[in-house]
Amino acid sequence: MSQPDLPGRPGDPQLLERVRARLLGQAGPATPSRVAAAVRAEGEILGDAEVLALSRELGAELTGAGPLEPLLGRPEITDILVNGPHEVWIEAGRGLERVPEVSFPDDDAVRSLAQRLAAQAGRRLDAAAPWIDARLTSGARFHAVLAPLSPGGTCLSLRLPRRRVFTLAELVAAHGLPPEGAEILRGIVAARLPFLICGGTGSGKTTLLSALLSVVAPSERLILVEDAPELRPDHPHVVQLQTRPANIEDRGGVEIHHLVRQALRMRPDRLVVGEVRGPEVTSLLNALNTGHEGGACTLHANTAADVPARLEALGCAAGLSRAAVHSQLAATRVVVAHLTRSDTGTRRLAEICCLARDPTGVVQSVPAATFNPTGALTPGPAWPELCRRLQGHWTPVEVPR
Repeated sequence: MSQPDLPGRPGDPQLLERVRARLLGQAGPATPSRVAAAVRAEGEILGDAEVLALSRELGAELTGAGPLEPLLGRPEITDILVNGPHEVWIEAGRGLERVPEVSFPDDDAVRSLAQRLAAQAGRRLDAAAPWIDARLTSGARFHAVLAPLSPGGTCLSLRLPRRRVFTLAELVAAHGLPPEGAEILRGIVAARLPFLICGGTGSGKTTLLSALLSVVAPSERLILVEDAPELRPDHPHVVQLQTRPANIEDRGGVEIHHLVRQALRMRPDRLVVGEVRGPEVTSLLNALNTGHEGGACTLHANTAADVPARLEALGCAAGLSRAAVHSQLAATRVVVAHLTRSDTGTRRLAEICCLARDPTGVVQSVPAATFNPTGALTPGPAWPELCRRLQGHWTPVEVPR
């Protein structure tokens, strides 16, 4: 029979509050010795096991992620979402799942955690700056919005860095890639064709890109440009460049388009942009048109057919004309791989496309290979072009037409 929480025992709110107040008034982490000293100062007598449990609880609250700390240790979790004090959700490859056993005492506890994480990133989060998008020292991407902008309470989200890189074979075994699709993508890498991986949020773009970069020849030098270190290819020669947010005085910020320009001067064999979503699209298009073969990036897009329009919007916002965007895009000869995600969280390769200009000069995504949910391949209008470009690097199978 379990023993109820009593005053002077771990879990007692009054004791926790008193010890917390003492520790916050001192410098240093909530170590077991400091917790024990604070407990003794309160006139309480606890055993070693109780002091250790109390120090863990206070340490997680004062310097860690509080109630979220156990979730951070689960390697299968990629996202943690908090919608106010009583709703915590996770993504572990099966779609979003609520975790009812994890909650916060009140919205002040959620707000305190959000502000502590913001401070770790060197940013402020308060009434004057009620939202934040930052990268933590752990590599996690952190976003938060404070109440009352969020009427249901403070909302925060954590995108956790991948613990390991999946191989193409593992993605095939997990039914995320059809075997023939994996061989086509391997041929694209071997032929040093530029490629773009598109899809919605959580569709597995970064996972697939890391797997493909892992099969690049070991003699090649990879320069990766990202907001956060999400790409972790298993490759011997990787140089990572990461953006830096502006400080509270709005100075010192370094954005992706700055780093793309620097990467071009670092003798890359392959220039890789983790995600294209701003003015860096102009530098990337220029790079892919000036002898930098085999470049790669990811892009948010609902379908492969939307890719030219998305790049057009980004390029025009960066100062290029519509004609210039489509002219440069057509010259890159980028191959597009589109990923989808089902309602159950299953991710899969849906389509591989080539880019081609229509009679008006506008670039279109032309399907070369379409894969149904079982992985069966159906060739599209650009199938002959894809086979020609991969000649010597991939042997096409006989497929029904």
